[in-house]
Amino acid sequence: MSLGHGMGEHAPGRTLLFDAFPVAHHQLLGHGLAVAALRARSTSPVAIANNYSPVRPAGDTDADRAAAAAYDALHNRLFTDPLLGRGYPDALGLDPGVMRDGDLDVIAAPIDVLGVNYYNPTGIRAPEADSPLPFELVPLEGYPRTAFDWPVAPDGLRELLLLLHERYGGALPPIQVTESGCAYADAPDADGRVHDPERIAYLDGHIRAVRQAMAEGVPVTGYFVWSLLDNWEWAEGFTKRFGLVHVDFDTQRRTPKSSYAWFSDLVRR
Repeated sequence: MSLGHGMGEHAPGRTLLFDAFPVAHHQLLGHGLAVAALRARSTSPVAIANNYSPVRPAGDTDADRAAAAAYDALHNRLFTDPLLGRGYPDALGLDPGVMRDGDLDVIAAPIDVLGVNYYNPTGIRAPEADSPLPFELVPLEGYPRTAFDWPVAPDGLRELLLLLHERYGGALPPIQVTESGCAYADAPDADGRVHDPERIAYLDGHIRAVRQAMAEGVPVTGYFVWSLLDNWEWAEGFTKRFGLVHVDFDTQRRTPKSSYAWFSDLVRR
């Protein structure tokens, strides 16, 4: 919603900013109606996934902390508070005119699993006076970077899982990490092999972070790598490779990377 309708980075390329709230509300309402339809016809577990990011103020000022809280409300709470029965975050000052009586009850239909997509934390500072947004994104320094220029911060996943656990308490269903991965410029060597030690290090660190969160009481029941194959990545097309398996997009030849063997061995053990 935010990238496609709020910021215009993805299709359909709308730049509605906070006026995109009706899109978010109807996505959630559609989810709630789908839960009811599935429950009426199946006993299979029902889940929904959201992309999360722990937020770190760029400075130690009240303005920076307020900006971080606003970004947290938009990125992390907008889609989760109403799912777990809390309604929409007051901090966003959203126009409730789009909602009808009973919508929030439909959205808050119980789910069996909350899917957590995590890639990196986000740095936030107070915006300039003429900014249309109550925050400004800033790079986080001191971390290795992926091909997307995202910081590699495994402990951010542990931080995020603990935040969800503390924020929602008994309302939080079991969690599955439904996306976690990294893009690098992988290519076969002269022998046709694809070595990606950076991805192995990434996955090792993030899986250990999940285990630490579990040891601290967070109910995590699954971890899924993004992704099995190199694939089409939204506005980036075929230029960013997340897969455990390299894909030659001209010939469609598949080559398991060294991370594929590492992850297979980890799962087997």
